[in-house]
Order: sequence, then C-alpha cells, then structure tokens
Amino acid sequence: MASVPADEKVQASSTEQKSQSLMHCPISNLNNEEIVKLRQQCKEESFWYRALPLSLGSMLVTQGLLANGVFKPHPKFGSLPKLAVAGVLGYAVGTMSYIGTCQKKFTNAGFQMFGPGQKRSCPHICKECKAKFETSSLEKSETSVS
Repeated sequence: MASVPADEKVQASSTEQKSQSLMHCPISNLNNEEIVKLRQQCKEESFWYRALPLSLGSMLVTQGLLANGVFKPHPKFGSLPKLAVAGVLGYAVGTMSYIGTCQKKFTNAGFQMFGPGQKRSCPHICKECKAKFETSSLEKSETSVS
C-alpha cells in the first residue's frame, strides 16, 4: 500500500470540507420529497381547476358557434377539427394560467424561484444558505477585482 504524507491528507480533507460546506444545504434531504409533493399538487390542481374547465368551456362555446352558423363545419370532417383545436387550446391556456399560482406555492413553502441571471446554489431560502451564498459571492468578487 502506498502511504500518503500527512500534509497532503490535511490539505485534501480541508479542500473537500470547504467545497462540501459551500454546496451543502442543511435541509437538502427534505427538499426532494417536498418538491415532488408540491409539483404533483400543482399538476392536479392545474388540471382540475383551470385546464379541464377552460377546455370544456371553449369546446362548448365552439359548438354553440357552430350550431348558430358563425363557424362553418368542414365539409369532409364536420365540426370535429374545430372542437379538437378549441379543446387543446383551452387545455394549454388553462395549464399555463396556473403557473403563477404554483410559483406562489413554492415561494410560500420556502423555495426560491430561479430566473435568468440568478445563481442556483440552494433551492430554498434560509439564513444559513443565504449567508453562505453572500460570503461565496463576496469572495468571488474580491478575487476578480484583484
């Protein structure tokens, strides 16, 4: 077996600890379960509260417009293509309209939403992680200035 000098062991372990401490999140083991639960809840609520009602409503309105003669049915396929397009568009608009509500749920649960230009270091907001992020940001800016 090859032995490693004690100096190298100390340097390696302190470097590993430093990188782990900057990337370690104190509640990281709970985040995945909470995120999965919130995502599932958002999917279900967006379907039942927005996507399905808007889809059915747009199809109903389209059928009414077809029945009143505002829209003309296709000579070969009838009213089916127009109803399908109305249903798909209603579903898409309903799903997208729930995005803001889901973002609020994640923010209220303590998770930080990331946008363009924001660094993704920890998926929640807490004093420990905020202090680590600010400290690492200051160190990086000082090294880039010098």
